Amino acid sequence: MQREKFGSRLGFLLLSAGCAIGIGNVWRFPYVVGQNGGGLFVLLYVFFLAVVGIPVLTMEFAIGRASRKSCIKAYQELEPKGTKWHWHGIFAMLGNYVLMSFYTTVTGWMMYYFYRYLTGQMSGLDKAGVDTAFNDMLAQPGTMGFWMLVTVVVGFVICSFGLQKGVERITKWMMLALLGIMVVLAVNSLFLPGASEGLQFYLVPDFAKVEETGFLGTVTAAMNQSFFTLSLGIGAMLIFGSYLGKERRLLGESVNIAVLDTFVAFTSGLIIFPACFAYDVPVDSGPPLIFMTLPRVFNSMAGGRVWGTLFFLFMSFASFSTIIAVFENILACTVDLSGWSRKKAAVVNGVIVALISLPCVLGYNVWSGFMPFGEGTAVLDLEDYLVSNILLPGGSLVYLLFCVSRVGWGFKNYQKEANEGVGLAVPNWVRGYVTFVLPVLVGVLLIQSVLRL
Repeated sequence: MQREKFGSRLGFLLLSAGCAIGIGNVWRFPYVVGQNGGGLFVLLYVFFLAVVGIPVLTMEFAIGRASRKSCIKAYQELEPKGTKWHWHGIFAMLGNYVLMSFYTTVTGWMMYYFYRYLTGQMSGLDKAGVDTAFNDMLAQPGTMGFWMLVTVVVGFVICSFGLQKGVERITKWMMLALLGIMVVLAVNSLFLPGASEGLQFYLVPDFAKVEETGFLGTVTAAMNQSFFTLSLGIGAMLIFGSYLGKERRLLGESVNIAVLDTFVAFTSGLIIFPACFAYDVPVDSGPPLIFMTLPRVFNSMAGGRVWGTLFFLFMSFASFSTIIAVFENILACTVDLSGWSRKKAAVVNGVIVALISLPCVLGYNVWSGFMPFGEGTAVLDLEDYLVSNILLPGGSLVYLLFCVSRVGWGFKNYQKEANEGVGLAVPNWVRGYVTFVLPVLVGVLLIQSVLRL
């Protein structure tokens, strides 16, 4: 059976960027910037994105395009006879399911809040009312379960129509809308009274903060953020490589995707910090920032219902773009292994993902007594730890070693595939760096990530 290809280069870039762009860009990036010295962190982040993230992204694309297969079959197609690289394909596939076991629930939160702003249910709430609204949602397994199911059903229905007619067509418009909404929200924030203090907090290097966390701490945080932001290590990018034509070189495409991903992360800070400083509300990290702090900002500003609706529409698109991309990876792998039709694979996986998402839904209410990392933690924290700290960095290290090792696919094969077409080429001199330096950097990241409990 002929493998589908992207209908356009724009579709590939937006879909790959959509997979990388997620809720972490919005609620993690701005906070980490503020905590780690502002503008200095941003410069370090861009540096590590170039020297760590982009090379591994190019490798994942190259494995996908050379094999024309999904994560398990790709290794079987390219690995030397008798080697066991394909074992990692099973862990990569598992990583997609574990990621979706909590991401569907959090995407459901975004959609629910978009619905609540759209219908005016959040208007006029004070601080206590905003906090109660979020805590009430967490206490209701029925509400969270319903929106999780909406996410699963809509995501797999889109993917069941195929790459061009479903995934690419929907994601392209969703991503263009996301980028447009972000610009509107950022411009609005920049013109709020007192916004300049937020910009200063965000962008001006604060060496006192750097001293507080230690320069090494700032460097480590920047390296972590640059690495995890691209969703590497579980084959989510590999699958898009498998649908890609040979017209363009892969390093240039990887750079474009990293630039788009960084634009969204950076612009999120332009939305959040000026607004928080303008209305004198604390800048918190994680869910409190999105579901408690920002609603208080929206409820304080003129036209707050409109801005809140737009913000949660943007957040829904940001998280849903990742959902569709990972669902596509799951479907493609299932079809490759079983020979089923897309629609059958979508139904079976829809049931599986809905079932494995239930522990996250129940972790805040029925199973709230289970606190894997101590007081205040839930099932979601355990699932997030497994993906972010073990499967992503560990998987990236395997892809990297596969592309540079003589007992793997090897650097020459990787370089030849990456340099097919026109655009930015992988030069010969980079071989020493990706063979001897980059594995050490990624290995250090993996060790740090595993120990970060």
